[in-house]
Amino acid sequence: MNRRNFLKTAFVAAAGSRLFYAPSILAAESRGTRLGIAVIGCGERGTTFHIPSAADERLVAIVDTDDNRLALATRPPKAERPAGDERKVTGINFARVKKFNDYRKMFDQIGKQIDAVFIATPNHQHALPALIAMQLGKHVYCEKPLCHDISLARQMAEFAKKYKVATQMGNQGHSSEGARRVCEYIWAGALGKVTTVYTWSNRFNGGIGTRPSQEPVPAGLHWDEWIGPAPYRDYHKELHPHTWHTWHDFGNGSLGNMGCHIMDAAFWALKLDQPTSVEVEDMLGGSNERYPLGTRIRWDYPARGDMPPLKMYWFDGKKKSAKSSAVADNDTMDSINAAAQNLPPLVEELEKKHKIKLGPNGALYVGDKGILWSDTTCSSVRIIPEKQHKATPIPRKQLPRIKGSHVDDFLRACRNGEPACSNFGYAARLTEVVLLGSLAYIAGPGKKIEWDSAGMKCTNIPELNQWVKCPVRKGWEI
Repeated sequence: MNRRNFLKTAFVAAAGSRLFYAPSILAAESRGTRLGIAVIGCGERGTTFHIPSAADERLVAIVDTDDNRLALATRPPKAERPAGDERKVTGINFARVKKFNDYRKMFDQIGKQIDAVFIATPNHQHALPALIAMQLGKHVYCEKPLCHDISLARQMAEFAKKYKVATQMGNQGHSSEGARRVCEYIWAGALGKVTTVYTWSNRFNGGIGTRPSQEPVPAGLHWDEWIGPAPYRDYHKELHPHTWHTWHDFGNGSLGNMGCHIMDAAFWALKLDQPTSVEVEDMLGGSNERYPLGTRIRWDYPARGDMPPLKMYWFDGKKKSAKSSAVADNDTMDSINAAAQNLPPLVEELEKKHKIKLGPNGALYVGDKGILWSDTTCSSVRIIPEKQHKATPIPRKQLPRIKGSHVDDFLRACRNGEPACSNFGYAARLTEVVLLGSLAYIAGPGKKIEWDSAGMKCTNIPELNQWVKCPVRKGWEI
C-alpha cells in the first residue's frame, strides 16, 4: 500500500480528531513497548547520534542517498564486533534493518512498521520527509533548522498540530538546565531591562567565487535523490558531503548551522516571536549563490508586554580587517581561514577587562543592571563579572526540568502524548527567525528587510519573496 492509498483508506476508516495520532500511540502505548524508528540521513549526526539512540528502541530502517554512508553506518568499529558477526553492534542486527536511498520509497514499502523518524539530512531535505511522516501519523525528530525556507517552517508547525504527532527539533540545549536558568535569571529581573543580545559563532559556512564546473558523480551516490526537492544542478565536490551549508539552494549558511542552538535561550527568555525588520550590517564574501564567510546581522523587535524594544545581533565567521570587509581579487580561502574570528566588540572588551574567555560560540544578554553569558547550548551560564554572579541569588525555578536527554524528552512525548520541549510549535517560530537572517544574507549588506509576519512576506524588497517559499522540483511535492 503506498502512502496515498494509505491516507485515503485512513480517512475513511478513522475520521476524528486523533486520526493520525492513534496508530503510533497504539504501537507503543506502554512505556515498555519499543518504538519502530527510521533514521533518515546517515552522515555524522545520523550515524553517531540517531542510530545509537534508536538502538534502545527498534531500528527498522535507515535512509541515505550515498551507499558509502549506508555502509559506514552499518559497520561498527572492529573492537565492538562480536566474534563471527560483523553486523551486530549496540543491540542492532543490521541484517534486519531495511536500507533505502529514497525516503519516499521507504514510506511506501514499510510505512506501517514505523512509529517515528529521526531526520539528519541537508537542510533542503528536512521538510519533505517530516511532512510525509506526519501525514502518516509518525512522530518526527528533525535536526536544526527545521527546514530550508519560511513557508515550510509554518507548514511543519501546522502539520504537527493537525496530525497530533510528537515532534522535536534537534536544538539539544533547549532541554538543558542552563537554558532554564537564562530564562529564570531574566524573568527574576537579575539583569534589569534587557535591550540588546549579542550572539556569535566561529562557523564560516560560506564561500567566494563562482560555481565550480561539473564533476562525475561519485560511485554509490544517488544524485537525483540527493537533490530531492531543490532546483537541479550538476554534481561538484563542494556540495557533498558537508559543504552544502554554503549554498543558497541547499543550506542556510553559518546562521542556519548554529543559530537555533545559540539564539534559542534568547528567543525563549525574552519572549520573542517575529521581528519587524532584519538587516545585514556587514558581510565578508558571498555571491548570488553562496552565503558569506563573515557577517553582522541585526533583528529589531518591538516591546513585548513589560519587556522593552530589543536589538538582537549575530556575528559569524571571519573578519577581514578593521578597514574593510570586502574580499580582494587575490584573496584565497587559506588567507581567509587565517583571519581573526568576527566577534562582537563587547565580547573582546569583557574578555580583556575581566581576563576571561567567552568561547568561539555564545550569547550575551545585556540589561541595565547586568550582563549574562551563555555558551553554545547553555551548558554554562554566568553573570559577568563573576563577583556579581556570586552575589546574585539563584532565581526560583519557574520551568519544568527535563529528565534525561533531549531525545529522551522526545521519546516520552511519543509515548504519552505530552508535547516535547522544543516541539514544532516552538521550533518553527525559532527557525523562522533564523531563516529571516538567511534572507538578509541574500539581500546583502545595508538592505534592511521590512517583515510582514502575518502576510509572510518582505514588503520593501519583493524580489526576496522567492526565497520565502522556494519552488519544489516536480516529483518531490508533498
